[in-house]
Amino acid sequence: MKELVEYIARSIASEPDEVKVTEEEDDGRIILRLEVAPDDKGKVIGRQGRVAQSIRVLLRVAAVKQGTRATLEIV
Repeated sequence: MKELVEYIARSIASEPDEVKVTEEEDDGRIILRLEVAPDDKGKVIGRQGRVAQSIRVLLRVAAVKQGTRATLEIV
């Protein structure tokens, strides 16, 4: 799942080398933290959060397939 979020974020970002995804497990849930360059933050979030919401939906689908729960935080 970490690779999925990283791939999507690198595809969107102007500075793909600045994309960093960290994974943390808490109470059986996986929390992914996405860090991007300040200039790319708006691109990753999108208008009214639509791009971020789409990434979260894809992440949720991947998590269900693996039998876990996952959330995405954009830092």
